[in-house]
Amino acid sequence: MDKLQIETLVLGMIQTNCYLAMNRETRELLIVDPADEADRIVRKIGEMQAKPAAVLLTHGHFDHIGAADDLRGQYGIPVCALDEERQVLERPLLNLSAMQKKVLTVKADRFFRDGEIAELAGVSVRVLHTPGHTAGGACYYIESERVLFSGDTLFCGSVGRTDFPTGSMSTLHDSIHNKLFVLPDETLVLPGHGESSTIGYEKQYNPY
Repeated sequence: MDKLQIETLVLGMIQTNCYLAMNRETRELLIVDPADEADRIVRKIGEMQAKPAAVLLTHGHFDHIGAADDLRGQYGIPVCALDEERQVLERPLLNLSAMQKKVLTVKADRFFRDGEIAELAGVSVRVLHTPGHTAGGACYYIESERVLFSGDTLFCGSVGRTDFPTGSMSTLHDSIHNKLFVLPDETLVLPGHGESSTIGYEKQYNPY
């Protein structure tokens, strides 16, 4: 990756990966899945001397959105998600926060469409609708950097659960094969939990 510096913070009770992707030229930064612990995210952004431009949510589960509102308020930046994920973001029963001590809802400022190319932080981000883990799950592909933020759609050697509201294993299977496995084999996969991988490795070794 020539243009982006990507830092990872593992946050919250579910050990969610939050990614800070900074454009080295402009120092603009994308925050992907701010799970929790806004103070840690803010501190890391300060260390990077970065200028946040947007929050990107791969989906609306509580363990991926916990710090979104705090960061929006801190930096005055938009929270972005796929249009099909609106209900999950805004309904505690669907985003699973109703089962936790802290009930969460997030209203996104910008809703993407499948296939949209969003110009953010000086890079082109392709939005891929990858339903299955949730109905409005999204992955974000930055072709120039050969990097994919896969959320809970695709993990290293595994896939996201589909037994939550709006989930579907057959739909997830289709999303992975038709939207992700068509990407170049060398694409770096940065998932919502666990270790990174590549598309080529997952095509060969992922049992799902």
